Amino acid sequence: MPVAQRPMLALALRLAAMLMLSVMLLLVKMTGERGVSLPETMFWRQAIPALLLAIWLAGKGQLGRLATKRPWIHARRAAIGTTGMFMTLGVVQILPLAESTVLGFTAPIFAVILSAVMLKEHVGPWRWTAVALGLTGVIVIAGPDRGHLPLFGLAVGIGAAFFVALVSIQLRDLGRTEEPLTVVFWFSAMSAPVLALFLLRTGVHHDAVQWAMLAGIGVSGLFAQILMTAALRLGAVSSVIVMDYSQFGWATLWGAVFFGNLPPATTWTGAPLICAAGLIIAWREHALSKERAALLNA
Repeated sequence: MPVAQRPMLALALRLAAMLMLSVMLLLVKMTGERGVSLPETMFWRQAIPALLLAIWLAGKGQLGRLATKRPWIHARRAAIGTTGMFMTLGVVQILPLAESTVLGFTAPIFAVILSAVMLKEHVGPWRWTAVALGLTGVIVIAGPDRGHLPLFGLAVGIGAAFFVALVSIQLRDLGRTEEPLTVVFWFSAMSAPVLALFLLRTGVHHDAVQWAMLAGIGVSGLFAQILMTAALRLGAVSSVIVMDYSQFGWATLWGAVFFGNLPPATTWTGAPLICAAGLIIAWREHALSKERAALLNA
């Protein structure tokens, strides 16, 4: 059954999701600096949400809500999502928070390219202009100072955005038949056992602060994922993605407060170009969806 669209609620949920996501990435960077390996961080990021959701639903006698008729679609989403998460969390440990966040904003650009190359969708001059604008922003942010943003970090950040674009398309598809809790649970439950294999090599003893940070990553990641999935269920991708740019403000704040990092001039110059590209794509997608709806109702 189609889900009733509630665009304003979708925007609010996406905005809250960006706050939770920024907190999670802050904790990921902190755990990395305290010696926790990335594979172990990813394991707890996935294991904690799966466990909490299962306990909560079991307590309410509602484990049946996790039933799905699309296990292979969930498995594909888990494989792509885990690869993307490795890059998304990894780039946070390589680059400053603000820069790693801005690179993530190139996801809509890759969504346009993917739709043209893979789906053979017609892409007009507006969206191609946005692609060019966004790529220009990336070049500006890279800047002449390779010591500030190493080439490897840039590559990981751009790769993460590419996988986010893939996941967004899949979440929109799953959201048509699955409730947010189901999508979040199966992503965590399917990826955690695979990630657990890495603990045999990377798992080490942790102090209380490290365990608290890992728990915080799992909890904040759980809420961020539920909120993002719910937003995509209640509103169009082209609309809710606008709220993602609020994450740059949080990342800049956390970077200044906890690490004493303020973005250089190149970031402040390139970030608006990338954000503008995303906004143009969102506006154009919205306009096209209205045109398609008008044709169907004619």
